[in-house]
Amino acid sequence: MDKLLLRGNGPLRGELRISGAKNAALPCLAATLLAREPVHIRNIPHLRDITTTLELLGTLGARILVDSQLGIEVDPRPVHSVVAPYELVKTMRASILVLGPLLARHGSAEVSLPGGCAIGSRPVTVHLAGLQALGAEITVQEGFVKAQAARLRGTRVVMDVVSVTGTENLLMAATLAEGHTILENAAREPEVVDLARCLTAMGARISGAGTSVIEIEGVAELHGAEHSVLPDRIETGTYLVATAMAGGDVCLKRTDPGLLESVLLKLREAGAEVDAEPDHIRIRMARRPSAIDVRTAPYPAFPTDMQAQFMAMNCIASGSGVITETIFENRFMHVSELQRLGADINADGKTAVVRGVPRLHGAPVMATDLRASASLVLAGLVAEGETLIDRIYHLDRGYEVIEEKLSAIGADIRRVSSSRGAA
Repeated sequence: MDKLLLRGNGPLRGELRISGAKNAALPCLAATLLAREPVHIRNIPHLRDITTTLELLGTLGARILVDSQLGIEVDPRPVHSVVAPYELVKTMRASILVLGPLLARHGSAEVSLPGGCAIGSRPVTVHLAGLQALGAEITVQEGFVKAQAARLRGTRVVMDVVSVTGTENLLMAATLAEGHTILENAAREPEVVDLARCLTAMGARISGAGTSVIEIEGVAELHGAEHSVLPDRIETGTYLVATAMAGGDVCLKRTDPGLLESVLLKLREAGAEVDAEPDHIRIRMARRPSAIDVRTAPYPAFPTDMQAQFMAMNCIASGSGVITETIFENRFMHVSELQRLGADINADGKTAVVRGVPRLHGAPVMATDLRASASLVLAGLVAEGETLIDRIYHLDRGYEVIEEKLSAIGADIRRVSSSRGAA
């Protein structure tokens, strides 16, 4: 299994192109199951989770075509199965997103429960309660969610908690429901808005996406369409933090600063000079960052997927900062690994106090989840000596060729074989 080897190498300089957002691409790919014609999705990132989703769609019977620009066409007409097997679902919790489309389009669905998650519980009760409100008969047997409905019926659904995937699943299901559906306490994330745009291009009738109340007027069928996935705001934020930590001058292209205003605000608070234009962001940092306080919350507040990266920045910042995680109950697993690099962190429950140190020191560390992996990469960029990161398959789930992109702006980072880990 490959690992990443990093050496602290000074400031970062240059330009990077931001990839399409994984968390937008996955629901859009699931949405293709609703159509009666092929759907073409562009700006798809090349990631492990995307590959898993395509394998799942293929298992269901969909025909997949990849064009020369890595756009993906999904033809749902050959779909012959409504069973999403555990062997695929267990590797990626977002697989639950096929539940709503299969049920709405084919009248039944059997999707394996996704099981546990390293960063905490992500219950599917919001999905199931919403589908039941839409008229589905649902049972859970032998680890599978089994749902049936001749045709879903529009209704008012009030979600107990704000859930991004729950909102997406119910939004997709409601597009083919009979009548009017209102989703209250809906997630407001940009990825939900992007899915609504994709569905609208397919013929859905949706209003309110991006607010806490989404309304859907069901239609008899959805047709083929083309859709380009929005830029990845978390990848954008990760490279911005990398520059804030290492110093330098980096321009991130093909991104959208409107998607991460809370992140840009915190970077400016840390002392970075940030220039935001409609399709690119330039960040310059000429000094040690100042420690900042961060509290995660649903969009448009500070994203939980940027918490680990900002904790890494606080590790080498001037002063002390408090990180408060309100979304997941077990998302401080990177703390012990950052401490191996010399970080001064005191974590208690959902709060971590980080006292900046003048420098970190390289050491072997182990990634525990996707964003924890990113925090270790950022720490390795500024640590003295070598940092060797194990279990980087987590990174491959959410960052497209991260070592190539960072190398392009001056980082000393490379992928090495597992045998190197014995050194």
